[in-house]
Amino acid sequence: MTEIIEATPRHIDQLAVLFDQYRVFYEQESNLEAAAHFLKERFDNKESVVLLAFHEKEPVGFTQLYSSFSSVSMQPVYILNDLFVLPEFRKKGIGEDLLEKAKVYCQNAGYKGLALETATDNPAQRLYERLGWQKDVHSFHYFWTA
Repeated sequence: MTEIIEATPRHIDQLAVLFDQYRVFYEQESNLEAAAHFLKERFDNKESVVLLAFHEKEPVGFTQLYSSFSSVSMQPVYILNDLFVLPEFRKKGIGEDLLEKAKVYCQNAGYKGLALETATDNPAQRLYERLGWQKDVHSFHYFWTA
């Protein structure tokens, strides 16, 4: 059975292992110490919400939400920036559980909604669409690197 909780600073060590693997998946070098430091800063500065999934008391996945705003609607929104499930626990509904828990968290916080960005070849798109996420086909996403 999967349990999903809102992570706190006491979960940093468990979460850092998952966060490091998430970054390695995106072709970054493993750095467990930096991962723990990054997460600690997010908690200390109250800059994100992390939902942590456990399967039989073992941490197996997480999603991280960052707060932002929609100027047009003048409402707060969450950016679902990170979603990760250990490879051996994929296709067991844990990613879906994390996404659904994020929706509930968003609603309970009184936010407008959740936004996420994903690669054009990410097979999770089918999951997002099945869970009611709408693909924005009317705009482009740009990024400038300093």
